[in-house]
Amino acid sequence: MLVSLKNKRKVQNSWAMYDWANSVYSLVITSTIFPVYYNSVTQGLNEFDKVSFFGFEIINTVLYSYSISFSFLIIAIISPLLSGVADSSGKKLEFMKFFAYLGSIACMGLFFFDANNIEWGIGCSVIASIGYAGSIVFYNAYLPEISEESEYDLLSAKGFALGYIGSVILLIVNLLMIQMPHWFGIPEGGFAARFSFLITGLWWAGFSQIPFLLLPKNPYNKKIKRKFLFVGYQEIKKVFREVRQIRVMNRFLAAFFFYSMGVQTVMYLAATFGDKELGLPGDQLIITILIIQFVAIIGSYFFAFISKKFGNKSSLVVMVLIWTMICGAAYYVYTVYEFFALAFVVGLVMGGIQSLSRSTFSKLIPQSTTQHASYFSFYDVTEKLAIVIGTFSYGVIEQFTGSMRNSALSLGIFFLVGLGFLVLVSIPKKELSPQPEMTHD
Repeated sequence: MLVSLKNKRKVQNSWAMYDWANSVYSLVITSTIFPVYYNSVTQGLNEFDKVSFFGFEIINTVLYSYSISFSFLIIAIISPLLSGVADSSGKKLEFMKFFAYLGSIACMGLFFFDANNIEWGIGCSVIASIGYAGSIVFYNAYLPEISEESEYDLLSAKGFALGYIGSVILLIVNLLMIQMPHWFGIPEGGFAARFSFLITGLWWAGFSQIPFLLLPKNPYNKKIKRKFLFVGYQEIKKVFREVRQIRVMNRFLAAFFFYSMGVQTVMYLAATFGDKELGLPGDQLIITILIIQFVAIIGSYFFAFISKKFGNKSSLVVMVLIWTMICGAAYYVYTVYEFFALAFVVGLVMGGIQSLSRSTFSKLIPQSTTQHASYFSFYDVTEKLAIVIGTFSYGVIEQFTGSMRNSALSLGIFFLVGLGFLVLVSIPKKELSPQPEMTHD
């Protein structure tokens, strides 16, 4: 940990506030209002719900799945190099700012999306996704720099909990606007939904100012080299060699890769499942997501407590088993109350598995290294590639079988494979080898 004891609590709180700032994107744009709005403006255009995208005819929900896959593929390709540059130049905070502003401005751009400009809507949603995913790489890398190892689990849980609370507050405001537009003096129809995208971008950019002001700007006092791009490339190559030699990290990343395929796909496509397979109206879908968010706050702290008592591995194994059962249950869900019940269970394990995965990886990073962004880039690339494959396979299965239920059921296979790798993970209680050199250039 680099932060002095005098400022540690303030810095940690400001770090957690970035979850408060950016989680509104995850909830409003990826999980609730945008998918519902997107479906509403693209359904019924023809018999098969196909849309024209740059001249290509494609099923609306399949296009949405593919757009998510594409955005995370882009960030998976560029983030390792950016992380190496950030570590070698000491500009981690600047990269975090760039992606946060990129994502928030793209959210605001969705205000202009309607049925007449599908390409604009998909383009803005892809850019917003890249901004969100890119900023998270550098945000996560701060965790081992501002806290002791004994604090990782609870601080990570605090970030996710604040994110759930903040996003729920904004979602409720947006939901009231959509349901009662006359309260806010705005016209009925899609305007309220589009206005919610604008507010989401402003919230993200506005509350990001708290961590941007208080997070350490260059904690290792590194100097920018003239060939910083080349240095960044060399940095990530060096860290890659080190990651390959740490067996426990390889096994954890393999487990994380497979169970993240399921977790992230459920998060991104749950609303479209409820809409298309169950025919739930938009307000019931948003209530479902609210259930998930409220329960996730409890789940993130509950499993942090479980990990303190029984260890991170035991907590993760239990959650992956529950996720596997969720996939099987989703195939047989037909009523709104069954969907609500399943959402409750999803919320319980969603917050816990995200929070503990981040803090567990932090414990596997060698204590002597200063290359936290580079190490976390492998964690984030693993997650992004999992999203790419998970959402793409979900769309492919739906396209060939004609049912999202088959797609949901197939996610259980990913969880089972992830569980197999997770069983092999043994989290050490002391410094890992190899020992990366301390660099202060």
